[in-house]
Amino acid sequence: VQLQASGGGLVQPGGSLRLSCTASGFTLDYYPIAWFRQAPGKEREGVSCIMSSHGRTYYADSVKGRFTISRDNAKNTVYLQMNSLRPEDTAIYYCARECGSHLSEYESDYWGRGTLVTVLQ
Repeated sequence: VQLQASGGGLVQPGGSLRLSCTASGFTLDYYPIAWFRQAPGKEREGVSCIMSSHGRTYYADSVKGRFTISRDNAKNTVYLQMNSLRPEDTAIYYCARECGSHLSEYESDYWGRGTLVTVLQ
């Protein structure tokens, strides 16, 4: 089982980025997938989760209305479209397999290596 996050970078406040999480070694269709992030000196926090069967999505309050999670099972990929980025969104973003409405990291069983998002001050 492998998950690989990509798409991070440097962006101005108000800008956009799209992160991708590509899965291998398992059938993406069957699993919910989450995005988490960890800012320097802070604990990891759940950002968003997309369920497998019905595609229901969940978001942290801090990103609601700005971030959109989606999945393309045919490409074995989950995306995180991030708009109206703020300096406080600066973090390493990780994708993980298994998640729920509480966006708890303890629900996830496999994690990918993260991708760094830096929003300039």
